[in-house]
Amino acid sequence: MSEPPAAANPAKPALPDFQQRYELLVASISDYAIYMLDVDGYVSSWNPGAERFKGYKADEIMGQHFSRFYTEEDKATGLPARALAAARDEGRFEGEGWRVRKDGGRFWASIVIDPIRSPYGALLGFAKITRDITDRRAAQEALRRSEQNFRLLVQGVSDYAIYMLSPQGEITNWNVGAQRIKGYPQDEVVGSHYRRFFTDEDRAAGVPERALETAAREGRYESEGLRVRRDGTRFYAHAVIDAIRDEYGTLLGFAKITRDITEQRRAAESLEQTRNALFQAQKMEAIGHLTGGIAHDFNNLLAVLSSGVDILNAQQPNAPALRVLESMRRAIDRGALLTQQLLSFARQQPLAAATHQPNALIGSFEQVLRRASGPQVSFVFDLAPRLANIVVDEARFEATLLNLVVNARDAMPDGGTLVLETRNVRLGENEVGTLPAGEYVRVTVRDTGTGMPPEVVARAFEPFFTTKPVGKGTGLGLSQVYGFITQSGGDVQIHSEPGEGTAINLFLPAHEGGGEALAGTAPQAERVLIVEDDQLVMAVACDLFETMGYEVQTAPDAVVALRMLERNGEVDVLFTDLMMPNGMTGLELARTVRARWPEIRIIIASGYPQQALQGDQADLHEFHFVGKPYRIADLARHLRAAD
Repeated sequence: MSEPPAAANPAKPALPDFQQRYELLVASISDYAIYMLDVDGYVSSWNPGAERFKGYKADEIMGQHFSRFYTEEDKATGLPARALAAARDEGRFEGEGWRVRKDGGRFWASIVIDPIRSPYGALLGFAKITRDITDRRAAQEALRRSEQNFRLLVQGVSDYAIYMLSPQGEITNWNVGAQRIKGYPQDEVVGSHYRRFFTDEDRAAGVPERALETAAREGRYESEGLRVRRDGTRFYAHAVIDAIRDEYGTLLGFAKITRDITEQRRAAESLEQTRNALFQAQKMEAIGHLTGGIAHDFNNLLAVLSSGVDILNAQQPNAPALRVLESMRRAIDRGALLTQQLLSFARQQPLAAATHQPNALIGSFEQVLRRASGPQVSFVFDLAPRLANIVVDEARFEATLLNLVVNARDAMPDGGTLVLETRNVRLGENEVGTLPAGEYVRVTVRDTGTGMPPEVVARAFEPFFTTKPVGKGTGLGLSQVYGFITQSGGDVQIHSEPGEGTAINLFLPAHEGGGEALAGTAPQAERVLIVEDDQLVMAVACDLFETMGYEVQTAPDAVVALRMLERNGEVDVLFTDLMMPNGMTGLELARTVRARWPEIRIIIASGYPQQALQGDQADLHEFHFVGKPYRIADLARHLRAAD
């Protein structure tokens, strides 16, 4: 029986050759320190990379504990032992930190420690790989400091909103300037689209999207416009959007810088208005000089004609010649009136100025103004109580009001509402024309008529300029108003829009002697509500109560008075006229007030004696009654009796 062939022995790895190749591989690596530790952490192998990093030759370090590479601070905290324990228990330890070279110098190291185990799991030691990443850490630290400094710079800017957008326009960061200007905290706005800052009109028109498209296409977008804050208010903004791209040209997003320029814009607009007002004043001054000169020369010519007519009349002409001379006289008179109007515009007409209470002037002229307004116009007099005095020529002031009322009537051919209003106002420097800052009385004539376009408003005060048909106006009405008011130390302002009516404001300096009558200077005292439909009587009543130290409120009828009391019932005295418009009498008002506000003292006034009143109106025994006209003594007596 033959012996079976011997089994072929498998090829065994050439261990010396493999180990040699491994050692050559490790020895050739100089960018990493690769070495072995025994189970207690003592160095058992050392490669050239370790020698280059740490400065120790192999014969100097073999058998030494690896903790000598750690700083004193790390050794004091037991970091080397914890690193080996973590590698043993968790299968790996990885970290970064300062390490110490042989010469005492430090470097920042990235280290990995792996346990080495036998096939049966027994721990044989540790493999340790260390890399010097000092330069990389320095670069990272420099980048971190740069980013931190940039962040501090951006966050320190409060006058500009500086923030980033994604390519789609979503907000990715937010600085304190953005929060101050727009009102949103960072956690509320980050992640939302930046279109939220635009007005509804701009969003509907696609402005936010077009801005990003332009910035992405051209690299930059710059604009000015209205933006919306968190509270819904609007401000005028100057905005710049810059596209941000990486080194390959890929769009990463946008940098957006916004500045609130509302105040600068207002200042620029105010400066432009001042310049325009100055230009208008200079233009009107030049026209006034020219007009005054022409009127003066024309007056001289009229004087020659007038003298000639008188001479011819003295020669007793025949009837036909007399008729011709009468026609010439009428023409001369009309020419004289025309020159007076021109001189009024030129502020060369002598004025009989005196101190007047404007409400009293208006009240005495009220019936004339009402008749001039015509039956189709609803005329409302809204006269402020405690109005300051003014220094004006009474006749020319009345002529000015009449001019404005007639113009307003003509602007409302189908009827409308005409309001004559007086107010005390305080103006800033050059707030109206070139008027200095101070206290003024504003007289406003406001209509609901056809209005005027801007180009007509700009020429409205020029002599002979008119939009009325031929034969319907001379074009001198508003020019006379302008001349008289400016000659009286004031100015005129027109607010008008086509189809929206016109408001003409006359500003006249408040007379120093009437300072106590200005709004806001009334003494802190008891409050009286005066209910009276006649504005002149109202003005007199206000003056009497103010003389006694009362704070005055007014209402034109009982319905308005009740609304005022419902809004703010802080009134001590109700002083009401008996006969009232709008369906509710003074007696009915008094009874309603007595029932709802019993603490208010009530006095009823009437132009009829109490004995002459009939029916329910005569039943006034429950209230104090004073007949018109009344004096301070009458009012004081009833006020004391009502206490």
